[in-house]
Amino acid sequence: MAELAQLVTQMESGALPLDASVAAYARGSELVKYCAGQLEKVESQVKVLEGDMLKPFSGDDEGVQ
Repeated sequence: MAELAQLVTQMESGALPLDASVAAYARGSELVKYCAGQLEKVESQVKVLEGDMLKPFSGDDEGVQ
């Protein structure tokens, strides 16, 4: 995520030459795909114990006070 944020900052500054901007965009796309894959992987592993059942984590705070 830090590398992706750095790439975005560099690209938004407008200081990169065209070829470096294209390379930064390509690397950023790879990082976004990697992060999305990791997030999906983790989300599929997170379970919430509810009574005697394990169910997939829904992500909302329903019923939490």
